[in-house]
Amino acid sequence: MTKPTTKPVVPNFSSGPCAKRPGYYVGTLQLDTLGRSHRSALGKKTLALAISETARILGLPEGYRVAVVPGSDTGAIEMAMWSMLGARGVDVLEWESFSGGWVTDIVKQLKLPNVNHRKADYGDITNLQSVDFNNDVVFVWNGTTSGVKVPNGDWIPAERAGLTICDATSAVFAMEMPWDKLDVITYSWQKVLGGEGGHGMLILSPRAVERIEAYNPPWPMPKVFRMKSGGKLIDGLFKGETINTPSMLCVADYLDALKWAESVGGVNGTVARSEANLGVIEDFVAANDWISFLAKDKATRSNTSVCLSLKATDEQVKKMTKLLDAEGAAFDIGSYKDAPAGLRIWCGATVEKSDLQALMPWLSWAYAQATAA
Repeated sequence: MTKPTTKPVVPNFSSGPCAKRPGYYVGTLQLDTLGRSHRSALGKKTLALAISETARILGLPEGYRVAVVPGSDTGAIEMAMWSMLGARGVDVLEWESFSGGWVTDIVKQLKLPNVNHRKADYGDITNLQSVDFNNDVVFVWNGTTSGVKVPNGDWIPAERAGLTICDATSAVFAMEMPWDKLDVITYSWQKVLGGEGGHGMLILSPRAVERIEAYNPPWPMPKVFRMKSGGKLIDGLFKGETINTPSMLCVADYLDALKWAESVGGVNGTVARSEANLGVIEDFVAANDWISFLAKDKATRSNTSVCLSLKATDEQVKKMTKLLDAEGAAFDIGSYKDAPAGLRIWCGATVEKSDLQALMPWLSWAYAQATAA
């Protein structure tokens, strides 16, 4: 097969950190906070702006609280679980690697006694209709390592006794989120918006705040997880007074990404870009019988972390990804280390559709090279 001549302008298809926004240049960032204390008036104002702009652009309901927290999405979801779980039973849903990690925390670290662990294999999703909402429910909205997402929020009742704790790190800004159905939402800057790593976003509904204030977990609480003092939520945390020292360079980068998101139409615009990107791969898969989606049901197919299976051995898949890397056609598109061998191509909003269109012929060429007798 003839080698393609046109390459993606930006061949960065990693699922996190994902590609920077189109036209990104670090020199355009507002950097007056560098070298200043994050607790200075300027530092707190900038962090408060990151919080308020997040709430505004996402269209969060009245009363929802937003905080910048340490440890990326992992830190945010850990804060939520350690602070809120144990007040009632837990349903924890697993269909990929990271949700499996939350199972480990709930069962082996927190050692909660009343846990329903609902698991599906890679490519499938658990039976959402069987979830017990008298319990707290912990789940990922989009399985970054499996390419499987929940189809919508219809399975979550408006009236529920337990909290819904949602790891949405590769879904926020790319998928429609029914905020009123979610009590805790976590994500990280380096996923859909292409921000820098190390910082997490924690969003709490009024029901989640009520749980934090009314419930005292029986285990010791690490300092970086503490969200209340004297029985009340620490209000400053949700106004930019972070628990630890954040990178103000990363904050500036995040504000730049938020500004870009608004420039393309806000959440509606970023969702549309992501879905259009998925469409490029859907057309390619439909035209080639050697490649298929790991997600078995189109309704649960992710439009960000698109996971693909190939008619090839594990070694052939590795050869294929190495060829693409060496040619500068695609970087970091091998499947996650715990997932079945295959490809994982990020299709979030910061990726240009034209780059995915340029990539598709390279996939065919690399596959032919890797599987040649």
